[in-house]
Amino acid sequence: MSAVVRLDPSALALPAPAVSAGALEVATISELAAFTAMREEWNQLLESSRAATVFLSWEWLHTWWTHAPVAGRVAILAVRRGALLVGLAPFRSRRDLCGAERFEFLGTGRVGSDYLDVIAREGDEAAVVAALASHVTRNGAILDLKQVRVTTSSAAGLARELVPSRYVVRVARTHRCPYIDLAGLTWDGYLASLGSEHRYNFRRKLRKLEAKHTLRIESATSEASRRALLPVLFDLHQRRWSERGGSDGLAGLEAFHEHFSQLALERGWLRLFVLRLDEIPAAVLYGFRYGRVFSFYQSGFDPSFRNASVGLVALGIAIRGAIEEEAGEFDLLHGQEPYKFHWASRSRRLGRIAAYPNGAAGRLALGQATAVEAARRVLRMLPAGVAASFAAIRGGMIDAAPAG
Repeated sequence: MSAVVRLDPSALALPAPAVSAGALEVATISELAAFTAMREEWNQLLESSRAATVFLSWEWLHTWWTHAPVAGRVAILAVRRGALLVGLAPFRSRRDLCGAERFEFLGTGRVGSDYLDVIAREGDEAAVVAALASHVTRNGAILDLKQVRVTTSSAAGLARELVPSRYVVRVARTHRCPYIDLAGLTWDGYLASLGSEHRYNFRRKLRKLEAKHTLRIESATSEASRRALLPVLFDLHQRRWSERGGSDGLAGLEAFHEHFSQLALERGWLRLFVLRLDEIPAAVLYGFRYGRVFSFYQSGFDPSFRNASVGLVALGIAIRGAIEEEAGEFDLLHGQEPYKFHWASRSRRLGRIAAYPNGAAGRLALGQATAVEAARRVLRMLPAGVAASFAAIRGGMIDAAPAG
């Protein structure tokens, strides 16, 4: 459930800008060909930024744009000091119902991107944000930025910079991302940090599977194995959720994941595991290793093995693997599922930042957003079936939360 919170400008402070010569210029990248050509430059900038995450990589966002059904146009704001790229606002643009331009992050929606943000070279955050704020203000654009860290992000800094220009800023906390700090941990040390009941349950389930079956973990380490294991992911994910009415976490996004997983394999990011019992696919886990972070993205299992807790065992084995490959963090990404908090004792808050310009169009858009938020509160009070019927015709700011 989202909660609208007051914007505290002091909480959105950015590091002081680095001392550097030269003014910054902002240009709009609106053609797919230009976006396509930015791959290496984009990723070099991302790796030099504090915002570095797989969900801001060129591979993820370009694949999203070319494979996920979205409205609007590419409107990436590139910030340069001379020829040097120092910042990116990876936006798409569409016209609001009131006619104003609305900027949203590429990657927004049910594909499930977390930690979306403005990308800025470390040390240049404040200067990049100031340049972007001037550009947004001149255009009188609305910002609607989702799945962001609402205080410690450059997106939050951009919102702060708009306040003196009489923008109205609304911030809502929407999701929690449980994560495990793996720095310096061994597998035994990590297990010792868990609750005794969960630790005992994992060990007991693993021993039982190993006693009754031949247990084998198969990983997608080549293009051939990726092509073989990805359909297993789609199948077991669908079978896991079919008894609960289905999930939109992967359905309809097969082409996206087919393409992105290929790119992720090339980059060394892909972590796709299948747990086999007597060579039968029993559980699957799909994630990414980007930098020091292992991101657990999706999973599935064969319901006939439900009582054996194959999903629990597969996740534990994945965490053990992350420790063995010396990842610094295991991020379970957004979602309130109780099982995530059995493994993780920490979490980060994500939210939504919306900024409306002063003027008739901005006031109209703000009024519309306020009315839609009131409608969402009503929907939460209705029976699930009735709420789903209304949600099917939602618009504006009534959005489906990405699957966890």
